[in-house]
Amino acid sequence: MNKPQNILIARTDRIGDVILTLPAAAVIKKHFPECRVSFLLREYTKDLAANNPYIDEVIVLKENKGKPAFFSNYRLIKGKNFDTVLSVYPRIKLALIYLLAGIKTRAGSGYRWYSFLFNKKIYEHRKYGNKHELTHNVNLLKLIGIDETVTEESVEYGLSAGEDIKSKVKDALIKAGIDLSLPVIIFHPGSRGSAVDLPLVKMKELVKKTAALGNLNIILTGDSREFDICATFPAEKNIFNLCGKFNLAELIALAGFADILVANSTGPIHIAAALGKYVIGFYPKIKAQSPARWAPYTEKKIIFVPPINCSNCTRKQCEELNCMNNISIDEVFMSIKEILERRIK
Repeated sequence: MNKPQNILIARTDRIGDVILTLPAAAVIKKHFPECRVSFLLREYTKDLAANNPYIDEVIVLKENKGKPAFFSNYRLIKGKNFDTVLSVYPRIKLALIYLLAGIKTRAGSGYRWYSFLFNKKIYEHRKYGNKHELTHNVNLLKLIGIDETVTEESVEYGLSAGEDIKSKVKDALIKAGIDLSLPVIIFHPGSRGSAVDLPLVKMKELVKKTAALGNLNIILTGDSREFDICATFPAEKNIFNLCGKFNLAELIALAGFADILVANSTGPIHIAAALGKYVIGFYPKIKAQSPARWAPYTEKKIIFVPPINCSNCTRKQCEELNCMNNISIDEVFMSIKEILERRIK
């Protein structure tokens, strides 16, 4: 096949999904350095692809009440003259747009009823959790002649915040009374329902034990809807509730100031991992939510799952049995201490 000259990578879902797709752009640029790479995503995730050295243009999906607007997206995409599209997150309306827009090479899943709209198909089921999400995303490149294995050691995300945003966040942290000469640990207690979380009472216990170490800063993050939840955490002088204080671009910058980020399976843990930070995550054993598929893709991770024997676990079963409550906070705390000791050394 001819080398692609103008590629569109389409990933129009959530933060973690987008981050785990970013390395595909780096791989494309490695094999086809002259190729123009554009990234289609939603408004609220657009900052994830900004400032990326492997992405030439960020294109924001036009939506009407949370759904892709057909004609405006058709005009937008057709006007870009793409020769190739990688439909990483396939949706029928967008798949039809790619066809009608005249994109010659349309790569996507072979397992959708509308897969006839793609002329390059990959046959991999993601829901079983047999491979990591990032591996699935990179494997899609085989359809355009790129066969590369990306490891946790070699992965390149290209994620960064602009210097002006970094400066703004730094000033906000100093104004809040945070001493940036001390270690910074971010705790992100929520996940907005993307997975079964560590019980809040356990997260509070972990925050309290960590704060008692002294000589460090703990920052609680989340969106504005989670501010009241974070307000119930221990009130210590080195714990700062910054829920709802930062937009996504600023959250990327904030993660850049952290030494460790502790979170459930949610977007911010992937942000920190992409920035090369230590991350500690809590995951259920449900196949579709397991770390085998959704763990942060980095060598600097420590993952905790419930230490119980179960098979064919479902979300309902996990929640009813309160499986995540079996994770030992003492073990998590020891991991935090070990990472901090490495920093000091």
